[in-house]
Amino acid sequence: MKTIILLMGLASCSWPVFAQNPVPTPEIQIKLALLAAPPDKKPGATVFGYSPQKEMILLRKGNGELICISDDPEQAGFSVACYHRDLQDFMQRGRELRKQGKKQQEVFDLREKEVQEGKLMMPTAPAALYVYSADQADYNPKTGEVKKGYLRSVVYIPYATEKSTGLPLKPQAPGMPWIMHPGTHGAHIMINPN
Repeated sequence: MKTIILLMGLASCSWPVFAQNPVPTPEIQIKLALLAAPPDKKPGATVFGYSPQKEMILLRKGNGELICISDDPEQAGFSVACYHRDLQDFMQRGRELRKQGKKQQEVFDLREKEVQEGKLMMPTAPAALYVYSADQADYNPKTGEVKKGYLRSVVYIPYATEKSTGLPLKPQAPGMPWIMHPGTHGAHIMINPN
């Protein structure tokens, strides 16, 4: 009897967490992931999403230069991203390290070390990343509707600096570009619209 009560208690504790993060259908995941892509890049984009078991899977093979990732059902809020295919190794390595429980700074430091050792390749030309996000309350995983979404853009330029780009280290005015992580493998231009 105690075992049954304990199991019922565990089920009631874990169910709300799962219920808050359902995995949408593949069609909805594709629709949502493509919210981050520029309109002319959507038709050819490759899209990865999640299985009902919350494992990352290929949802659609594209022939374009963008790879899009659907919202992670294990993370709070809503966030989808599309990035240039030349960033795939970099992005994949980050996902692997986070899955191992590494924190943000650890992920950054390990990737920096691997790039310097030649184990992880970065793009040789500027490469774009687009992130579309919203609060959990503004996202409906059943319908694929997102209200009050926010789109920001990033352009990776490994080892670029303030001097090599002429960009400041922080935004000088709302919406103006700036460089983040200058002089590292993860150097990138941030573009955060108002």
